[in-house]
Amino acid sequence: MKNILLLVHDDHGQEARLQAALDITRAVDGHLTCIDVTPYPVIAGDGLGFAETVVVLDERESEAKNKSVISDRLSREDVSWSWIDAMDEIASAVLDAADLADLIILNRALDGFPMPDMRDIASRVVARASAPVLAVPEALERFELERALVAWDGRPSAAAALRAAVPLLALAKKVEIFTAQGPDNNIAPEEAALYLSRYGIKASIRTTDIGKFHADYLISEEAKMSRADYIVMGAYGRGRLRETFGGTTRNLLSKSKRALLMSH
Repeated sequence: MKNILLLVHDDHGQEARLQAALDITRAVDGHLTCIDVTPYPVIAGDGLGFAETVVVLDERESEAKNKSVISDRLSREDVSWSWIDAMDEIASAVLDAADLADLIILNRALDGFPMPDMRDIASRVVARASAPVLAVPEALERFELERALVAWDGRPSAAAALRAAVPLLALAKKVEIFTAQGPDNNIAPEEAALYLSRYGIKASIRTTDIGKFHADYLISEEAKMSRADYIVMGAYGRGRLRETFGGTTRNLLSKSKRALLMSH
């Protein structure tokens, strides 16, 4: 996990994204690529194009100031970094830059701020990108690496998320594999733990009955109880701990107090 891709955009989630990116880039001795996206305006012109032109100029000026501030800060940080400027829809710009990324850092939904729609952006990116996505809450002040919760249902997307998370899990002091009993678990949690053990990662296993609870509730409660710093999970499939699009993944993107490392 040497190539970290960070969305840079002047919004209320930027500081949390940046701090997570810095913490992870240092931890893995990687390189941070910042993609600064100026979105196309969503506005009706006045027939002469004047109103639209003003909005474009305002967006460019705002992002130019943001680039200056963030670049100055990065120049004083002890990380290797580079910069890409893009003018596009945010999710499309991130996907275009993500082919050689090992990790993409975005936000989950921004509480109280519908624009940009970070839940939608994260949903679209994780559904289409080959790299895993780390979606952080806007209140995050530091990305801790000590405790990880793996939400496991034995499906291919859960396995993909587990494989992608190995470089971070190797830095953790505690890794828990959390699963719900059921016949649809393709790969047993014991096999996931054995896989991690070959990387020198010792993982405990906890199994529960899903009962009448929603999967996102169980995952959130287990993360709280285990004091997990982040959650590793597959996204957008079927399973006891993961539901179809519009279910568990979107609910956690809306409400999770912890960072979500997701893959499909």
